[in-house]
Amino acid sequence: MASSKKLSEADLLRAASHPVVRGVIQGLLGVQPAMVIADEPLHPHRSDCPTQVARCGVMDIEEFWDFIEQARTRAADSADAEDIAHEATVLLATQEPEQIVSTEQILSELMAVSYQAPLWAAAYVINGGCSDDGFDYFRGWLITQGRTAFERVVADPDHLADLPAVRAAVAAGIDLECESMLYIASNAYRTASGQELPSDFFTVSYPDLDPAWNFSFEDHNRIAARLPRTVALYDE
Repeated sequence: MASSKKLSEADLLRAASHPVVRGVIQGLLGVQPAMVIADEPLHPHRSDCPTQVARCGVMDIEEFWDFIEQARTRAADSADAEDIAHEATVLLATQEPEQIVSTEQILSELMAVSYQAPLWAAAYVINGGCSDDGFDYFRGWLITQGRTAFERVVADPDHLADLPAVRAAVAAGIDLECESMLYIASNAYRTASGQELPSDFFTVSYPDLDPAWNFSFEDHNRIAARLPRTVALYDE
């Protein structure tokens, strides 16, 4: 794994030049205000878009998490991540194209923020192994669990042991994945417009993984020392 540089909260916030990215990081760090306010118009070509933007044809991080909660409420089974992703797609398809595109950006930034070796190790324990794609699908599942769960787990992956869904998965012997959550924007955009989601709207940079976790996740003792509560669920 490549080496990584530890950044302070101030470094992270300075690096977040896009208001949506800044909102994601602010939410994770508990920095207020969490509402995304742009220093300049998100869409300079629109004369009706004010300088300070909370709602102007795009979805911000606050609205995104409210949207996920709506999908969780609409789902027949709030423990069914696939059902939540389906409801999210249906809801999103009723929005304006700009909102759908900005949702894809937020999703991608959440995937980047959660791209962490400790979380990957926890996913490996919970799912009995975790490939690159599997880690993506696990984080898709984590997003369906809502903002509180997502932010707590990203801050400390061992908090996964506190989630009822994880405990239920342990008891049932099932994996926690939701690939379809990663495609809610592209599927909704196709439904709403009949076209494919623009692929060149933005780019996302993933962080380097912490080299301190550059060891086999099969090493039970090392994982148990770092994720004691999560591992304990499987040792009971």
